[in-house]
Amino acid sequence: METANKKVFLGRQPILDRKQSIVGYELLFRSADTLHANIGNFTNVDSFVISNVLSNFGIHEVLGKHKGFINVTGDLLMSDLLEILPREKTVIEILETVELSDALLERCCELKERGFTLALDDNCYHTDYEPLYEIVDIVKIDVLQTTGDDLKEMVATLSNRGLALLAEKVETIEQYQLCYDLGFDLFQGYYFARPSVLNKRKVDVSGIALLKLLELICRDAEIAEIEEAFKHNPNLTYNLLRLVNSVVIGMKEKIRTLRHALVVLGMQQLKRWIQLALFASDKTSAVGNPLLETAATRGRLMENLVRKWQPELQGHDYSDSAFMTGVLSLIDVLFGVPMEEILNQLNLDEEVRLAILERQGALGSLLLLTEKLESMDFGEVTLLLNQYACSQEALVTAQLEAIDWTNCLEEVF
Repeated sequence: METANKKVFLGRQPILDRKQSIVGYELLFRSADTLHANIGNFTNVDSFVISNVLSNFGIHEVLGKHKGFINVTGDLLMSDLLEILPREKTVIEILETVELSDALLERCCELKERGFTLALDDNCYHTDYEPLYEIVDIVKIDVLQTTGDDLKEMVATLSNRGLALLAEKVETIEQYQLCYDLGFDLFQGYYFARPSVLNKRKVDVSGIALLKLLELICRDAEIAEIEEAFKHNPNLTYNLLRLVNSVVIGMKEKIRTLRHALVVLGMQQLKRWIQLALFASDKTSAVGNPLLETAATRGRLMENLVRKWQPELQGHDYSDSAFMTGVLSLIDVLFGVPMEEILNQLNLDEEVRLAILERQGALGSLLLLTEKLESMDFGEVTLLLNQYACSQEALVTAQLEAIDWTNCLEEVF
């Protein structure tokens, strides 16, 4: 997005609890002028970001029902600009570089009284921070910069103070498991989207049935065959009827049969619902489901970008292909088996298949872009945008619409 002659990328990193539900996102901003700086250094959040960027992005649209974690400098912490943030949804991250003073401690107490949640960012335990430990709610620890023994000692020391401990830069299942066993409460990173993460995931019967349904639709099976597959799965039939009812609100005509429901919904919408339903389960709602939120946002963002990058390919079929590519790019994580093995069960278009397996073609480039955006590799994002003459502003607009669309999924699942 371009605001006040400043181009800014928006990055979000999910924060999960011990039940593996998303509880918030750290919102990270990067100016185009600083793309070649350390990708992990997002400390330059200034008054421009608070007063302009957040108001233009719309923090409620970016976060949905989750909380937003925002880094602030010492100067910003002391300013009145923080007051424009929704206190019930904002976690203020106090940088480790902030110089402690009586005035700063007093300001932190004031923000707490006003309803903000406070976190101490990138902290290595030190007695100098004792006054802050008495005030903040959360302490964030960089697990990449902390050795195992030091990590264990820090957890033991800080947990006795009643603080919630957040492990950040968690990118592998091994890191997550270590932090979980040590007693961390929160975990930040895309570790849950790595293929190795869910090797032990048990896919329920409905998941297998949905995969079969997706295969039927991809090969243009007769509606009678699709109807029969639903009849063997009462739970899926119930969820389908819920979906149809949400779509046909206001229609005078009542749904008479399962086949009638399928006709009213249409194959295009049914296919999309099945793709997303794969990532949901009877035990997990759409709100906070990390795989569902990530897959849905990928698919919707790719669909949006097809319209911006390739107007000559705006037909429903290509938009659907873009959506499917984004959603199914995480299906190996869901089932815990190699991607090629799963795709062999589906009658996918070869362009979609190559995009998912090898990041080839236009759809492959779109998928790569969404992945680089997730990992906040904004240098690579810029290169990909330049290839297609797509502006940062167009990207962020598409990204925000995708996030907002994903936030509405709870009405369907």
